[in-house]
Amino acid sequence: MSETREELHPQVQGYLDRLARADFGSVHTFTAEQAREGWRRQIALLGEPEPVANVENRTVPGIGELRIYTQDGEGPFPALVFFHGGGFMLGDLDTHDGLCRSLANGAECVVVSVDYPLAPEHKFPAAPNACYSATQWVAEHAASIGVDATRIAVGGDSAGGNLAAVVAHMARDNGGPALIFQLLIYPDLDFRRTNFSITEFAGKYGNISRDAQHWFMDGYLNNAEEKLDPRVSPLLAPDLAGLPPALIVTAEYDALRDEGEEYGQRLEQAGVPVTVARYPGMIHEFVRHPFDDSKRARLDAATALRKAFAR
Repeated sequence: MSETREELHPQVQGYLDRLARADFGSVHTFTAEQAREGWRRQIALLGEPEPVANVENRTVPGIGELRIYTQDGEGPFPALVFFHGGGFMLGDLDTHDGLCRSLANGAECVVVSVDYPLAPEHKFPAAPNACYSATQWVAEHAASIGVDATRIAVGGDSAGGNLAAVVAHMARDNGGPALIFQLLIYPDLDFRRTNFSITEFAGKYGNISRDAQHWFMDGYLNNAEEKLDPRVSPLLAPDLAGLPPALIVTAEYDALRDEGEEYGQRLEQAGVPVTVARYPGMIHEFVRHPFDDSKRARLDAATALRKAFAR
């Protein structure tokens, strides 16, 4: 993978300076609940969320809470089943509310955001199993939520990108639901943590430290051997053929950059249509923030979804 060539975007540098002054602390020194509360406090930095025609929280037995963003007009609409980031331990429907609203409006689709069970209370494979079940639920109950069951995509950012990739594998291997697209936003795909960006960018540019990387992994996994399980590290899956087309968003100064781009190469080698879009000067989590290039990335993601839904 190529090294960085650009400078941090001035808007990104300003954000990192504000974050440093706010002193949210080192995540791995906190309890999981303290870290979650710290993340919730950062919602105020994300800007004003867009209005969406209809937003409904629905509790589904055996799955948990879903937040359904619905368009006005005649359905059925295509759908994006979305899984939030947060290292499998943080995040919720509120931390990613703004991003889901933007994608719902931009892609003119229903977005179903999944509040999957978090570690360490719920270890692997609780999260991917819940996300797959939620995707099945959307397909099976499509008519009741105004969704076209033949036009369902999955997506997510960071840990949620991991879960979207894993759900795509599960759907392929278990006979459905048939997915038409996967939106992987700086996805976490390789728990070996050995590539250039994951090692060189740790603790820099807003990326978590090596200690924090292990804090998240130890919280999620039951043992070290699970790092090599393709349901944990989709990059290590032996066969990527037959997966849905993908857009992979990466950021130049993101520690997860190289594994996302390598996954794109492997998808292409397996014959899967894929676009890998690296955003210069950007950092991990940039898509959720009110940077100029974040708006462009959300528009690019929405455009890719619209094209997939139109096929």
